[in-house]
Amino acid sequence: MARTGVNLWVVAAGLGGFLVAAGCKKPPPPIPPTTVLVAPAVEQDLSITAEYVGTIEGYVNAEIRARVRGFLKSQDYSDGAFVKTGQLLFTIDPSEFQTAVAQAKGALARAQAAYGQAKVTAERYKPLAAKQAVSQQELDDAVAAQRAAAATVDSAKAALDEAQLSLGYTRITSPVDGVAGTALVRVGNLVGQGEPTLLTTVSQLDPMRVTFPISEATYFRVAERAAQIIKLDPLDAGTERRILDLILADGTVYRHKGWFVALNREVEKGTGTIQVQTLFPNAERILRPGAYGRVRVPRQNEGKGMVVIPETAVKELQGSFTVAVLTPEDTVQIRSVEVGPRAAKLWAITKGLKAGERVITEGAQKVSEGQKVNPQPDPAVAPKTAAGAPPDAGG
Repeated sequence: MARTGVNLWVVAAGLGGFLVAAGCKKPPPPIPPTTVLVAPAVEQDLSITAEYVGTIEGYVNAEIRARVRGFLKSQDYSDGAFVKTGQLLFTIDPSEFQTAVAQAKGALARAQAAYGQAKVTAERYKPLAAKQAVSQQELDDAVAAQRAAAATVDSAKAALDEAQLSLGYTRITSPVDGVAGTALVRVGNLVGQGEPTLLTTVSQLDPMRVTFPISEATYFRVAERAAQIIKLDPLDAGTERRILDLILADGTVYRHKGWFVALNREVEKGTGTIQVQTLFPNAERILRPGAYGRVRVPRQNEGKGMVVIPETAVKELQGSFTVAVLTPEDTVQIRSVEVGPRAAKLWAITKGLKAGERVITEGAQKVSEGQKVNPQPDPAVAPKTAAGAPPDAGG
């Protein structure tokens, strides 16, 4: 009995010490609010653009062909070099054509001599026929022979002109200032056999054409403005006409702005599009024919006074758009919105948001409706984007 009482006392004492220790332990601290980055919705003009994939071409692409048959004697320029108008590019062996010119000159001389003799005879017969010293038939034959000799002279002159023209074709020159491409035929090859042989192409590189298609609906929206542009001098572009940006294949924006110059005459039946031609300066010869680029076109009279937020604040799911909005008490509201155009990393909100309200730009995936958060200004968002800021995304 005595041992049992001692054991019960020890258990009771230990239990009492545990309860005292448990009662002295502090509760865990509350979880701090989730930190999120926020930015205000602002009302401003948004620079809206559209982008079109275009093909870059030389202002003039002159195909240089051999127009006469012969062996290529020389290439008189370096592949890829800049050439001037009239500069010699190729020479075809002229021996055969020099001989043809000499023969044509001989034929012309003989024809002229025959004509002179026929003319003298006809002139001599005229007074004799008046005196009936020769018959009228003889006079008529003499006049006919003179006319035939004159026709032979004309034919010989034409043959000489043709021979000299063919001889001239053996010296092939550039019709424009530009960059000559790599020669497609080498010295010693027979060219001009059957059809004119393409030797190279010379491209005029300043300015450069950039051509892209637009839809028929887009065309009708800008048809009136396009009609005014077509009447202007394509090479005389003032600052007010230079409104186009060209985005190159590496993503950089070309340093010079371009302008509209022409529309194609018809809408293509297969695609329902119409080709638009634009020009871009290229004095540095950076742009080359055959390349591709994206032409950025400003959409005038759009995007005035819109409520915009950073595009990172907008979440899209199956065609629906939501933003996480903060109340004045820093509580989260998940709100459905309707969106408009995008430009300059901004997204216009047409319904569901007012200017001045704060939206979460980073961290929205970590919060839920009604949750209190710790908002911090988003350092990546400028206080207010300038109305005329250049966009980086097409509308």
